[in-house]
Amino acid sequence: MSMQPSQDIAPAVSNESDCALRVCGLRVELPDGGDIVADVSFDIRRGEVLGLVGESGSGKTTVAMALLGFARGGARITGGEIWVTTPAGEVDILAADAETLRQLRGAAVAYVPQDPAAALNPAMRIRDQLAEALLAHLPNLPRAEIENRIADAMAEVGLPRTDAFLRRYPHQMSGGQQQRIGIAMAFIIRPAVIVLDEPTTGLDVTTQNRILEVVRHLCDLHRIGALHVTHDLSVISALADRIMVMYSGRSIEVGRVVEVFDDPRHPYTQALLNAVPELQRRNALVSIAGHPARPNQRPAGCFFAPRCALADDQCRAAPVALVEDAPGHFVRCLKSGATATPYGKTLPDHSTLAAPTILAAEGLKVSYGPLNVLNGVTFEVRQGECLAIVGESGSGKSTLSRTIVGMVEFAGKGLTLKSEPLAPLARHRSQAQRQKIQYIFQSPFNSLNPRQSVEAILGLVYDTFFTGTAQDRRAAFVRVLEQVGLQEGSLDLFPDELSGGERQRVSIARALLSDPEILVCDEVTSALDVSVQAAIITLLGRLQQERGLTILFVTHDLALVRNIANRVLVLDHGIVAEIGDVGQIIDHPVHPYTRQLIQNALEADLAHRAMTSTNAQPAA
Repeated sequence: MSMQPSQDIAPAVSNESDCALRVCGLRVELPDGGDIVADVSFDIRRGEVLGLVGESGSGKTTVAMALLGFARGGARITGGEIWVTTPAGEVDILAADAETLRQLRGAAVAYVPQDPAAALNPAMRIRDQLAEALLAHLPNLPRAEIENRIADAMAEVGLPRTDAFLRRYPHQMSGGQQQRIGIAMAFIIRPAVIVLDEPTTGLDVTTQNRILEVVRHLCDLHRIGALHVTHDLSVISALADRIMVMYSGRSIEVGRVVEVFDDPRHPYTQALLNAVPELQRRNALVSIAGHPARPNQRPAGCFFAPRCALADDQCRAAPVALVEDAPGHFVRCLKSGATATPYGKTLPDHSTLAAPTILAAEGLKVSYGPLNVLNGVTFEVRQGECLAIVGESGSGKSTLSRTIVGMVEFAGKGLTLKSEPLAPLARHRSQAQRQKIQYIFQSPFNSLNPRQSVEAILGLVYDTFFTGTAQDRRAAFVRVLEQVGLQEGSLDLFPDELSGGERQRVSIARALLSDPEILVCDEVTSALDVSVQAAIITLLGRLQQERGLTILFVTHDLALVRNIANRVLVLDHGIVAEIGDVGQIIDHPVHPYTRQLIQNALEADLAHRAMTSTNAQPAA
C-alpha cells in the first residue's frame, strides 16, 4: 500500500520498494487525553540507520515502542499509521489484530533493549535462547537449519561458534558479549526493521565501537532498517545515516547526520550539540536552561519557546509545522538557521594542583578466589583535585572506587586517608572516616529508595552524622538542595516524581550532606542526556571550587575526563597502566593500552564536526 506524505512527514525514501518502515502522524496519549507524542512522521530505508535523539521526556522511547505496537504506563496509541514492509507486502502495525501483531514483533520489527542482562533469560543457555527466537516464528525449521543459522548469527556478531561458548549462560559473559547476543537474537529472523534502545549505554568506548560496527555491518549486509534511540550524539555521528531530533513529543529537526551536525538549524539542536564534551579540547559545556513542559502544560505556540533565546511573540502565538528548510532537511522553527547558542569557547585544561596528599593507595589488591581484580594498585590523590579513573570494562574501575569507600569484602590493606590507615571495610572504619568519603552511584534510578521522600532520604544521612533540632535539620536539607540547584519543595517529592537529572542531584545532595572531603563518582552521568550531563559536570566543578572537594571520577567517557579532571589514572586489568596530567595523558599517551583507548575515543568524538567553521561562531 502507498500513502501520500502530509506537510509534517520528513520523507527520505524516493523509491517505495526501498522502504522498510513508514510512520505517518503518530499520536500517543495519556489517559486524561494529553499527548506524549503527536504529529510524528518519518520513514526508514532498507539498510539505513535513523538516529533518534532528545532529552529525557522528549518521547524517544515512546516512538520506538510504538513501532512494535506497544505503549507503556497506561498510554494509548490513538492516531497515525505505521507501515512495515513484509514478504507479503506493507502491513499497518497499528491496524493489526493481536495475533498478527504477535507475528510481526520479532519477524518484521525486532527490538534490542538497553540492558542485555535483563533481556536475556538467566536460566537458559545461549544456544537455546537463539533457537527459541527462531522457532517462535519458524516452528517447522529443521534442527540442522537452526544450527546453521545460529552459527551464522554468532559469526556475524563476532562471537565464537563453539559448542562450549553456546552452552554458556548469560552471567558467564561480559556486558559486551551479552549485548552481541541480544543483537544476534534480533537479526537472526532477518526483520525489516530493528529498534535499538540505547544498546551501548554504560559500555566502555572500545566495546561500544565494536557493538556499533556490528550493527552497521548487519544493517548493510541484510539491508535491514534501524531506529537507534540514544542520548549520546557521538554514537549517532558514528552510526546513523540520518537523525531525528525530538522535543516535548514532536520531531523538530530531521536530516542527514553530517548536515544536521555541521549546520544545526533548530535552536534546540544547537543547544544539544553545545552540551557535548569534546576529546581534543576542553570546551565550555552549556546546559539548556529550564525544563520541557509536561504534556498537559505545554505552551500554545512553539514548545521550546520558554527556553529559547530567539523566541518572540510570533513563536508563542501558534503551533509551528515541520517544513523542508533545505533539500532533505526538515525543521520545526520560525527562526530556522539563526544562531541561538554560540559555539562553546575553548578553555585551558585544568592544571595539576600543588597540594598535600589526602588519599593514597600502596600496592592495593582485590581478589575473588584465584582472580586478581586489582593487582598492586598504587597512586595518590591531592587535596581539592579531580582524579579521573578510566579503562575498559573489566579493568577494575568500579572495584577500585568501591574499595575506596569500603564496600568490597575481599579487599586488601594499603589505603590511607591523610596518612591514617583505612580499614578495607567501611564498618571497621571510624565514624569520621566514613563521613569524609562519600559515594555517588551510577544509576540515579536505582540509588534512591522509591518508598522514601527526598526529606526521608536526606534525613537518614543527617541522623547518622549530626544532631540538631527539627529546624536545624530542615535548614541543612534546604542548604544542600540549593547547592545542587533544587528547591525546598523537592523535599516532599518521591524519586518517581523526579526526572533523571533531578534524581542524580538528590544523590549528590545526599553525599554532600555529611560534609565530606572526598566524593567518589562512579559513572554518574552515563544514564543522563547530554544537557543534564553538562549541568551535573558544571555542578561538580563548582562544588570542587567552592568547597575544596576532592573528586574521584570513574568513567569510560574520555571527553568528560578532559572537561573535569586535573589528572588521569588509566587502569588495565587491575594494573595502573599510566597516570598523569589530563592534557598529557589525552594528547600524548605513552602506554599502548592508553593509546588504544584514546584512538577508540577519537573515532566517536565530535571534535571534527564542521560546526566550528559554519554559522555557529566561537564565543568571545
